[in-house]
Amino acid sequence: MRIRHSAEQDLDRMMEIYSGARKFMAEHGNPHQWGPTNWPPEELIRNDIKSGNSYVCLNDAGNVIGTFYFIQGKDIEPTYRDISEGAWLDDSPYGVVHRIASDGSERGIGTFCINWAFEQCGHLRIDTHGDNHTMQELLRNLGFIHCGTIHVEEDNYPRLAFEKTNHKSLR
Repeated sequence: MRIRHSAEQDLDRMMEIYSGARKFMAEHGNPHQWGPTNWPPEELIRNDIKSGNSYVCLNDAGNVIGTFYFIQGKDIEPTYRDISEGAWLDDSPYGVVHRIASDGSERGIGTFCINWAFEQCGHLRIDTHGDNHTMQELLRNLGFIHCGTIHVEEDNYPRLAFEKTNHKSLR
């Protein structure tokens, strides 16, 4: 597998993957994270591509099998400024992964994408819906620590906030 920036010609495939992810989540006890709002909207994905923060995961044959948003910097995610029921581990610049989804055609797509993002910055934050047990298990298996709860603009469901840092004194 490999990662590259998404391009406009990937949009239809990315939207197919998101549609499949919504169906998978609903079938696995998580109908509220993306389902009711048909999240993410195509216009947002177009903007992600234009901003250069959208990525696709390709299999060995070069087919798009996963997609995600990744950005890094200092205080880059406004919804992460207010965390309740805990605290972030590290206030240094960080990377954020959002809107990660795979087509399920191969095992380990999510792991590959998240590990790639962590390798880019060494400090990663990610959040997920309380009903998304698949993502929670993946994050814990990858060494992420549950830090508290954040809230997003697109719905009223709180999100579990996770963080992983390679700063040795904070591990």
